[in-house]
Amino acid sequence: MATTSDIRKGLCIKYNNDIYKIIEFLHVKPGKGPAFVRTKLKSVTNGKVIDNTFSSGHKIDDIRVETNKFQYLYKEEDEFNFMNVDDFNQIMVSKNSIENSDLLKEGEIVSISINSEDGLPLSVDMPASVILEIKHTEPGIKGNTATNASKPATVETGAKINVPLFINEGDKIKVDTEKASYIERIKE
Repeated sequence: MATTSDIRKGLCIKYNNDIYKIIEFLHVKPGKGPAFVRTKLKSVTNGKVIDNTFSSGHKIDDIRVETNKFQYLYKEEDEFNFMNVDDFNQIMVSKNSIENSDLLKEGEIVSISINSEDGLPLSVDMPASVILEIKHTEPGIKGNTATNASKPATVETGAKINVPLFINEGDKIKVDTEKASYIERIKE
């Protein structure tokens, strides 16, 4: 059993007969009244996000989690196949357990949290950014670097991302996996 002082981003807890992962939290100490913790919880089973407030000192049921590095191998319908980089065991993870799964490139290394009690994967944490190649976009025009305008582009994984006007097909870009947004162009 843990308390609200143990709450941190990424902690998995049992709440309302489901398993949730804490994606945001804020400890609040108002001038009047007791302190509390405002949280945003994401269901591991169905992907729904709920807001919840725990009073200070509230007991929470945390889940023992083991985190390992896995390599993404391939996608099969709505399931993603990963291989443990240490012992080469393979596991399947459903699409709703992966945030921005359309940015996942074959061979990418991710961290997967696995429930120690039943061995089921709980969540997949992608790297902070990935480097992807532009497969389709309108041609860039020289000198369009001063404005903040953007255009849609399709990357090698099939994801659609807004990029600056000067980006062309074949360019490699760095993409923020949390927001699915353009960071910078990669020069080779």
